[in-house]
Amino acid sequence: MNEARVIALGGLFQAVSLVRSLATEGDCDCAAFETCMSSVFKLESDSVAEVYGGVVNVSDGLRMLVAQIDGKVRDPALLRIVFAILRLERSLGRHPAAVQSLRQGLRGMQRQLLHFGPTHPTVVARVADLYAENLSNLRPRVMVVGSPLYLHQPVQVQRIRALLLSALRAAVLWRQLGGRRWHLLMRPRREVMLARGMLTRCTLDGI
Repeated sequence: MNEARVIALGGLFQAVSLVRSLATEGDCDCAAFETCMSSVFKLESDSVAEVYGGVVNVSDGLRMLVAQIDGKVRDPALLRIVFAILRLERSLGRHPAAVQSLRQGLRGMQRQLLHFGPTHPTVVARVADLYAENLSNLRPRVMVVGSPLYLHQPVQVQRIRALLLSALRAAVLWRQLGGRRWHLLMRPRREVMLARGMLTRCTLDGI
């Protein structure tokens, strides 16, 4: 159960890391982006690993988790988004109508998803709309800091909002598995230890 929780945390850090890349550099890793976008639509899965298509697909997020908690160089803006997402997830839980609207919206996109795939601009734009329609009025608002050059581009804004919904999906999974904010504040080394172990296994499996 603890490993499943850390996989969800890896999904959260991966999505937020991609948000930071888009906001500051205007681009992000395509494979990691596809993993995050696909996870949004996997509302019924047997395991957290299945949501992401395997632990290896969130290895970037697990590495980012380790770096931000145990590394010498941290990204305060990234961590602010992570904690804002965790607070937003709690806020969303108090608005069942918004939860239902999100679920219905994502389920209604299945035909579109099969036809275009999870990273097609049409799909990304619709996921971004779902985020704006259902979460824009909730608090806290997630503030993304970056270059105005990218943050003023509609396509980049859509990709960022879609990734924020993926991050929220990961936060929901994390909480469902017993994750709490104080775990990251008071005992983050346990999460890092598990993340390191999974990364080592991913490396050995790839040899």
